[in-house]
Amino acid sequence: MMGRTIFIDPGRCTGCQACVSACRQCDSHRGTSLIHVDHPDEGHSAASLPTLCLHCEDPVAPCAQVCPADAIRVTPDGVVRQADATRCIGCSNCVNACPFGATEIDLRTRLAMKCDLCHDRTTQDLAPLCAAVCPTGALFYGTLEELRAERPGVQVADSFAFGDAVVKTGVATVVPADKVQWPVPGGLPVVEVNGVDVG
Repeated sequence: MMGRTIFIDPGRCTGCQACVSACRQCDSHRGTSLIHVDHPDEGHSAASLPTLCLHCEDPVAPCAQVCPADAIRVTPDGVVRQADATRCIGCSNCVNACPFGATEIDLRTRLAMKCDLCHDRTTQDLAPLCAAVCPTGALFYGTLEELRAERPGVQVADSFAFGDAVVKTGVATVVPADKVQWPVPGGLPVVEVNGVDVG
């Protein structure tokens, strides 16, 4: 059973951007937010979705696997740390390897940047800033048991399929109980056009 982590509940997100503003206050990347609030059906729906690092676990985070400078490390508690600025060479391998689009290169410093779950706060048993300020609980920090005590019957996903590859994550996403499919399909759906698979 997973320990304390962030659970993303898209059904509760109002797109208020409080998490984005709070992320800018993180000591390791002050001034830059590493959370994005996306609008997957903009113009047709008010739905919004916070996008942040899911701290992949299986077997090692893809961003850490492809780093030639060993700048991205995973802590014993499963937090995929931000790239070590003294080691990062700005090659963008981590950006290209991340299946969730959660790693980026700071063009000013030419260094890789990603969420590290406010490791300075979580090691002191404090919630990451984004979860601490979320007014609706769309970003919930705690254990699965705590989440289920507050939201009985909730289902979460922490495995996502990309073709034949399955990525297990340390951050979980709340999914509708009637739409659960394991692992959750990731990436773009395959669409057939004139008998040819595209997408």
